[in-house]
Amino acid sequence: MTTQLARLVPTLTLPALVASAETHAQRRFLEFFAAAIRNAHTRKAYMRAASDFLVWCDARQVRALADIEPLHVAAWIEELGKTVSAPTVKQKLAGIRHLFDWLVTGQVVPVNPAASVRGPAHSVRRGKTPVLAPDEARRLLDAIDVTTPAGLRDRALIALMVYSFARIGAALGMRVEDVFVQNRRLWVRLHEKGGKRHEMPCHHNLEEYLSAYLEGCALREDRKGPLFRTIARGTRRLSDTPLPQANAFQMVRRRAVAADIETAIGNHSFRATGITAYLKNGGTLERAATMANHASTRTTQLYDRRPDDVTLDEVERVLI
Repeated sequence: MTTQLARLVPTLTLPALVASAETHAQRRFLEFFAAAIRNAHTRKAYMRAASDFLVWCDARQVRALADIEPLHVAAWIEELGKTVSAPTVKQKLAGIRHLFDWLVTGQVVPVNPAASVRGPAHSVRRGKTPVLAPDEARRLLDAIDVTTPAGLRDRALIALMVYSFARIGAALGMRVEDVFVQNRRLWVRLHEKGGKRHEMPCHHNLEEYLSAYLEGCALREDRKGPLFRTIARGTRRLSDTPLPQANAFQMVRRRAVAADIETAIGNHSFRATGITAYLKNGGTLERAATMANHASTRTTQLYDRRPDDVTLDEVERVLI
């Protein structure tokens, strides 16, 4: 059964402290990643944190999971803080804490050594994601050559993230059937984190770009197929393979260079660009949170870059 669980988390190699433990402990360790965590990104991050921590413990002569103490966790966190950011440290500590909670309830270890360890203080009032000015976003979209399937796809994908505030993961997870007509208007259906389904009507520009993409690439009949796809090698036509997130990032950077945009944007920049433009044009923070499918307006505020304009205006007052 442990082998079957290992197949569910093929990227995870059992650390020495787990590999040398009893079968029950190995099984419980694998079950944490296979059964207790549904989000793929969270699973990957927690796998990396657990592996790093247990390798660190093994290098310091800790020979069993039950021998790990709060001092070990605290020392590891202290070392991490010298090389990675506070949010990364807090994420890794959360992974270790959740893992040992799972091991405690499974009677693998008696107590959670990470329960009493505090992470670094960290407060965020402004996001780090680079954003584009509205005219830059417009220039980027207009610079795309839409006489090719790749161009139609790229314009539609970027516009989807700008006008619907979609995360790149939700956008790339869409199927053709997730673009649909309702009340004589085109809508999009996004499958967000936690299994949430989020539906939004399309901005008229997005409606135009999505329709041109679906018609130009003859995708409408393949309703169950992925909406955004790779380009088949040697054909310059769309394949049946979903576009990976890394490929989308490379595409965005390539399109930005072609449009003479110097800002080092990424996939997430368009979400922040769209939210900021919406708020500048009189939209409310509460509505923006609903459109972005945020549970709290505090999250939406991280994407609001209107204060950047105020800061720049104040800097220019320094006349020397």
